[in-house]
Amino acid sequence: MPLFKTITPRKGTKVFIWKVEESFEWLSDGIKLTDHCNSRVAGMKSEIHRRGFMSIRHLMAEAGYVDQDLWYDELGKPHLNDEKFISITHSFNFTAIIVSDQPVGIDIEKQRDKILKIANKFTPLKEYHTLANEEAIIRKLTIVWGSKESIYKVHAQPGLAFLQHIYIKDFDFEDANTSGTVTFEGEKTEYELEFLEFEGFTCVYTFLLN
Repeated sequence: MPLFKTITPRKGTKVFIWKVEESFEWLSDGIKLTDHCNSRVAGMKSEIHRRGFMSIRHLMAEAGYVDQDLWYDELGKPHLNDEKFISITHSFNFTAIIVSDQPVGIDIEKQRDKILKIANKFTPLKEYHTLANEEAIIRKLTIVWGSKESIYKVHAQPGLAFLQHIYIKDFDFEDANTSGTVTFEGEKTEYELEFLEFEGFTCVYTFLLN
């Protein structure tokens, strides 16, 4: 069972990361889905998406939950039936969840040069030209994208734009953390972010500060 990593970044919060190596059949064995989630899986054309979806149910089990404990609101944001907060992410062969006593978001991204082509759509690219090489730029942009994605999952308001409304403070790789600000509809919201890199992937998770 490839539970890849478990992190306890602070009291009342746990991160669970899964490396998807099993078949869909193995991952489905013993897992009972709601009718809603059964329909979602049935509609997935990608095998890796179907396997990733089921691996998240194993991560939920690690956190003490079953699929019936999970529901989605009208914006597609996941919620738990108890007082805990949850966020879910998947990218290629990695999936992750974060469960916490406070509002949280999580994102996993594969580090790819494709991000150079879309960077100007979510952050001012000129900020990163001082980095030593293209690989470093890709790594940093992936952290920035994951940071904004994880914040978006917490904020979850229609019209919120990565480029115009979400700002990520610059950081050094060795810091493994940064902060972010959302300025939207006359309100300012602060977030704390932590990140890690592994096997060519980046995982970022965020906490609402106010």
